[in-house]
Amino acid sequence: MTKKLDPITLDLIENALLNARFEMDSVVTRVALSPVIREQHDEFPMICNPAGQMVVGQFGSYIPEIVEQYKNNINEGDIFVWNDPYACKGSISHNNDWCVMMPIFHEGHHVGYSSIFGHMVDTGGKVPGSMPADAYTIWEEGLRVPPVKIYEDGKLNEGVLQIMLNNSRTPDMNRADLMALIAGCRTAAKRVQEICDRFGRDSYLTACDELMSRTREAMRVLISKYIPEEPVTFTDYVDDDGVGNGPFKLHLSIYKKGEVAVIDWTGTDDQAEGPINFHIHEGLCKLFFGVYMIMAFDPKIMFNEGFYDLFEIILPEGSLLNPKFPAALSNRLNTHTRFFDCQAGALGQQAPHLSMAAGYGTSPHFIFTGTDENGKYFQLMELLFGGVPGRPRDDGLDGHAWWPLFSATPIEYIENYYPVIVERYRPVQDAGGAGLHRGGAGIEKVYRVLASGSISIHDDREVVPPWGINGGLHGGTSSKWVVRAGKDEPERIPSKTDSVKVEPGDRIIFITAGSGGWGDPLERPVEKVLKDVRDGLVSRQKAERDYGVLIGENLTVDENGTEALRKSQRKERGEPAPFDFGFIPGVHEAAE
Repeated sequence: MTKKLDPITLDLIENALLNARFEMDSVVTRVALSPVIREQHDEFPMICNPAGQMVVGQFGSYIPEIVEQYKNNINEGDIFVWNDPYACKGSISHNNDWCVMMPIFHEGHHVGYSSIFGHMVDTGGKVPGSMPADAYTIWEEGLRVPPVKIYEDGKLNEGVLQIMLNNSRTPDMNRADLMALIAGCRTAAKRVQEICDRFGRDSYLTACDELMSRTREAMRVLISKYIPEEPVTFTDYVDDDGVGNGPFKLHLSIYKKGEVAVIDWTGTDDQAEGPINFHIHEGLCKLFFGVYMIMAFDPKIMFNEGFYDLFEIILPEGSLLNPKFPAALSNRLNTHTRFFDCQAGALGQQAPHLSMAAGYGTSPHFIFTGTDENGKYFQLMELLFGGVPGRPRDDGLDGHAWWPLFSATPIEYIENYYPVIVERYRPVQDAGGAGLHRGGAGIEKVYRVLASGSISIHDDREVVPPWGINGGLHGGTSSKWVVRAGKDEPERIPSKTDSVKVEPGDRIIFITAGSGGWGDPLERPVEKVLKDVRDGLVSRQKAERDYGVLIGENLTVDENGTEALRKSQRKERGEPAPFDFGFIPGVHEAAE
C-alpha cells in the first residue's frame, strides 16, 4: 500500500467511484426488460473492496458471506448469482431478488467486487408474481437458488440459466433483467480498472481504506452526539400477516455502550405464520441504521460500510426480524418499512428537530395476469407509492417512493403493453397528517382491466395509521376496492390478497396510505393551509378541525375567525403530544 493519499487524489477517486455506481444504474435500466427494473429502478448496485465491504452503493453486507462459501475458488471471469435468503444469511430478503456478484481484477490482482440485485417479476411459486399473500413456508414462494457461478472463467453456465428461467412464468423478462444486472457489474469492473490504471492500483486500494475510515470517524461523532447511554425505546406495528393474524409488534431499544451503538430488537413479536417475516442480515441491519443517521443528521457523509464495528445488533432468534427456516418471507417489506419507522421514532426522541414522522408503510404491489386477445400470457407488476413523512424542513412528498431513486411506471407504458386503462391517478384528499409540515398524501389509482384475469395486491397501513411527530397528527390509511362492470357499488377487498378474478370492464381502486405530520399544525402558516385546500390536498373541514383555519366556500380565509379558533384550540389541547398514533385496533382495545 502507498502512504496516505493527498485530499485531491482521494476526492477524485471517490467521485469516480460514485459516478461508476450511478453508471451501473444507467446500464441496468437501459438493458432490462421488465417494468419493475426498467421503469421503476428496483435494483441496487454497489462496488466493494477486496474484503467484500461496500465502498459505494445502496446495500452492503452480503459479499463476505458468499466469499466464505467459495473461499479460494473465486477467479477472474467468474460471476455469481443467487436468490435464496436463507443461503446467504438474509443478504437479500425474498426470492424475487436475484443478486449478481463479480470479482474485479486489475492486471491479475484482485481489487474488489461489483454487485447488484434486482427484483424479478416472477420466480415461480404458487401465484403469479411469486409473492403469495397466504404462504406459510418459503417453499411456496418460488425457486430458491443458492450462490452458484452463472459464469465460470468467462463462460456462461447454460444449465444454471435454464433452470432459473424454466421456473419462471416470465422467462424472457427474467433473462433480460439478469443480463442487465451482469452488464452493470461488468461496467463497474471496467471503471475500477480504469481508476487503477490512472492512479495506480495501490493508490486505489488505499483510497478505499481511507474512504471507509473517514465514514467511520464521521459516524463515531454522530453516535456520540445522538445516541444516549440510557435506552430509548419505540414500538410500531404491522397490520397483519396475510393469513389472519395481527397486528404484529416491532419493539426497538437504542443505547450507547462506549463508542458502540446497541440496536436491540428484543420485545419484537415472534415470527409470523404468513409471509411478512424479514430475515435481516446483521450487517444489513447496521447499514440501515447507518444510512438513516447519515441522511437525518449529516447527509454530506459518504455512505459505505466503514462504520460497521460501531454498531452492535441484537436480533432475537425466531422473531419477526430473525425467523427460523423455512418461514415465508415474500412480503417482508411490510415489516422492513416498519423497521425504518421504528428507527425514526427512537432516534427522533433524541433529536426531535431532525426527526421525521411515519410513512405509508410498505411497498404496495399491484399484479394483473391473464391471457390477452392474441392468446399471449401477460403479467403486469407495478410498485405503487404513498405519502412520504413530514420532515423538519418541509412537507412530506405526495405519492412518492420511500426508496429515493424509484420512479412511477409511466401510464403510457402500462396502457401500451398491457390490457389496462388507468382511469385516475391522483393524491388522496386529507390523507397527509396535519402538522407545521404536512405529511405527504397517499395516492388513488384506478385501473380498468380490458381482459379476463386475476389480480394480486400487497399493502399495509390499512389498520395501523402512520404516526405524527412533534405535535403532528397521524396520516390516513390505505384501502382497496373492486367495482364490477355494470355495477356502481365497490366491493372492499383485503390489503393482502391473491387470485381475485376480474373481467373486462372491472375497475380496481388502489388507495395507498398517507404519512404523519411534523410539528404543531396550529403553527402552520395560514397561506399554506389555504393553498392545500385550493389544490385539493386538504378539505375545508380538515383545515378547520386540524389546522384551526376557517376557509369559506369562496376559498378565502376568515382571518379573525381563524385567530380566535386557533387560540381556543390551543387552550383546549394544551401542549402538543410528541407522537400521535391514532387508534390501533387490536392494540388500544387490549389496553382498554
